[in-house]
Amino acid sequence: MRVIALSETTADMVDLVGGKAAGLGELIRRGERVPAGFCVTTEAYRLGVLPREEILDAYRRLGAGPVAVRSSATAEDLPDASFAGQQETVLDVTGAADLLAAITKCWDSLHNTRATAYRDARGVDHTAVRMAVVVQRMIAPDVAGVLFTANPVTGCRTEMLVDAAPGPGTTVVDGAATVDHYLLDGSARDEAGCVPPARLAELRAVGERLQRHFGRPQDVEWAIDRQGLLWLLQSRPITTLFPAPPATDKPLPRVYLEFGHVQGMLQPVTPMGMSSLKSLVSAMLAPLGIRAEIVDIGGRLYGDLTDMARSRSGRRQLVRLLAVDFGPRAQAVMRHVLADPRFAPTRDAGGVRAGGPSARTAGRAVAGIVRALARPDLARSRMFAAIERLRLDAAAPEQVRTAADRLRFVRAQEPDESPDDLVWPIVAGMLAAALPAQLLKGIAGPDEIHTILGGMPHNVTIEMNLALWRLARGAGEHRRLLLDTPPRELAARYRHGTLPDIGLAAFLAAYGHRGAAEVDLGVPRWDEDPAPVFAVLANYLRVTDPRQAPDRRFAQAAATAEATLRELVARARRRRPVRGRIAGFLLRRARSLAGLREAGKFAGLYQLREMRRQLLLIGVDLAGAGLLDQPDDIMFLTLDEVHTAVHEGADHRDTVAERRAVHRRELRRRAVPVALLSDGTDVEAVLPAPPATDGTLTGVGAAAGRVTGPARVVHDPGTAHIEPGEILVAPTTDPGWTPLFLTAGALVTETGAIMAHGPTVAREYGIPAVICVPDATRRISTGQIVTVDGAAGTVTVTDAIAL
Repeated sequence: MRVIALSETTADMVDLVGGKAAGLGELIRRGERVPAGFCVTTEAYRLGVLPREEILDAYRRLGAGPVAVRSSATAEDLPDASFAGQQETVLDVTGAADLLAAITKCWDSLHNTRATAYRDARGVDHTAVRMAVVVQRMIAPDVAGVLFTANPVTGCRTEMLVDAAPGPGTTVVDGAATVDHYLLDGSARDEAGCVPPARLAELRAVGERLQRHFGRPQDVEWAIDRQGLLWLLQSRPITTLFPAPPATDKPLPRVYLEFGHVQGMLQPVTPMGMSSLKSLVSAMLAPLGIRAEIVDIGGRLYGDLTDMARSRSGRRQLVRLLAVDFGPRAQAVMRHVLADPRFAPTRDAGGVRAGGPSARTAGRAVAGIVRALARPDLARSRMFAAIERLRLDAAAPEQVRTAADRLRFVRAQEPDESPDDLVWPIVAGMLAAALPAQLLKGIAGPDEIHTILGGMPHNVTIEMNLALWRLARGAGEHRRLLLDTPPRELAARYRHGTLPDIGLAAFLAAYGHRGAAEVDLGVPRWDEDPAPVFAVLANYLRVTDPRQAPDRRFAQAAATAEATLRELVARARRRRPVRGRIAGFLLRRARSLAGLREAGKFAGLYQLREMRRQLLLIGVDLAGAGLLDQPDDIMFLTLDEVHTAVHEGADHRDTVAERRAVHRRELRRRAVPVALLSDGTDVEAVLPAPPATDGTLTGVGAAAGRVTGPARVVHDPGTAHIEPGEILVAPTTDPGWTPLFLTAGALVTETGAIMAHGPTVAREYGIPAVICVPDATRRISTGQIVTVDGAAGTVTVTDAIAL
């Protein structure tokens, strides 16, 4: 079929008629007013010959007057790719010759530069796309525009936006003229602009119909002709919206805070990882007395903090509790929420147990913290003994051999409350690091405190990174091999035993259970895929300046910290003797204990690795039985679904394919809201914009120092190429990123808290860090010269690109 009437196209014909034609056909079938037309299908494109007679016959049936000729590619107007403006539209086409030329022009636009770049950015296979072309009777609009059935700026699903202008709609979609802008939120409107209130109400009703039919917010092009008739020219999904929270039966709005960035994760979590992380996060919050339902929104972890926000006692603690791990961006949005009358306190229950943690937990906390502060060496000894017990206990018993046995083992691994020997030394170290800033107000600034918290000993992540540095130093004779061979090829050679022995096996024995996004069960560990380790080794081998050697930088940071501590304590005791003594004690204890912050997660990863190993073995059995395509498909199922596959032979391959497609789409998302309301509103998007400063981005200083250098924007630490001294600019960081810090000159991130993984490690290496810089990875380009000032919390960008 090479030519088909639009009225005959349906939603399941995208491969034949493309996304635009399929959407128009659905509108016609729903009884909406759409200009008549036809589609030259992808079959004609595949053959590479215009079916002239069929096209001209269809054109004559339209009346042979002016028509609009528009591209309708198979990857166009889809839920994750609009291709808006990327391919050709030709308006006011009249006559057979011009019509055939316009169709050819649309065909050719499938592989124009901008469409190709758009597909590359979204991972669309060029060879898989085909072009169909829509031909419709031309409408002569009196006014035209675009209707968004959800607010595309804030994400609010209860608001619609209309942009309109007199004349053809191209003035709106091309941005070629000033347009009238209307926010439809249900309130009464005055006469203003080119669209009267009655027409706006009609557009809102159309939007509600289309959204119900298509099941998602729509971007609708429309026109009103000179006879006053409203025509719909296109309806496609709004592709930029972050997914909305799941619907609830609660009448009042709810607020959800993004939890993943606490662990340095903004990428989507696999379904299997999500199930374990929900339990893990709940267990982490339990010692604080906080109950928050963990919700999957767009594959990210969000905590429902509504009950805590509406609790009279809970809201008093909320902003303060967010300071340590969530950071200033989360605090800012939560202050806004607490000021919203819809979140006024209604009861004193729900989010926090009355009075916070239970008396038993509070007593254990006080005793554990006091013990750690009194005898830090003993606390560390007990902690590392506890970690070793957790490592040994993580292994599955020998009798676990069948898929059913393995599934029972995994199900039994629900996280318990962490042992006291692990929890309270970490809490003591965090308190010891956080309290001196309050005690020393007016005596010491944040940059001095950050300096004292640099070069911190007893940090398992730092020890891992320095072990990797020593590995690079010992592999000198294989330098060219490691520098010139792609990391994935090196990893394959290592697995096949054809790589020279560089000591990697010993490193992986100690740290192979780690990796980027390591708290997600669905993500490979380094001992499964050591390619990221080889990428880091190559970065380390590029360090030729002895002063940039990571072990030397770490030692220098430690020496500077000790010297600053001595000077600050002496100054503080002169000016405020009591406070000075207390602050000095706490800062010394911080240097003994704060480095332990990484140890709790490090210990928990042993259990996650074993759970993953057992699940992959189940996946092997299920793939062998034809119930999965490959073993790691199991990571896109839930444990209940795995149970049905193991015990009932359920085939989940279609489910896996659908979830993998969603996961790939979400992996491309670069911005994740800090907080969402239940109507989909991105809370940060409605906050007042900070004052603009020329060339200077403002964030939060998290590690002292001032460095200028070329930027390196990194989204994937596993493949990053970092030259010594480059400024690492990343959306977020977790321990799997921190090996990159060894060669970076400074760190800039879009999220984080001062005591989070990235800033902590940056301080310990003595490199400046500025966190919570909105859109840093988009506003800074690789190669731009930037100055990072960790004391001022600024990143100054110049126009120069380093050559």
